[in-house]
Amino acid sequence: MTTPIQDLTTEVLELPAAQRARMLELLIASFEPPSSAQKAWTKLALQRRLEVRSGKVAMVDGAKALERVRARIA
Repeated sequence: MTTPIQDLTTEVLELPAAQRARMLELLIASFEPPSSAQKAWTKLALQRRLEVRSGKVAMVDGAKALERVRARIA
């Protein structure tokens, strides 16, 4: 049995903003299959997330990261 679109809409609009945003991302992505570049970026992002969560690498404050980059190219 399928759910009428109006019922789905009502349910979705009751979700918290973060869940609605994720649903929107999934809906938009469903119109076009991911490109090889998108797949590569997703794989890299997931790998980096695992590295941070495992403690293998540490996060760096954005301002500090920019400071490091500027020092290297100066």
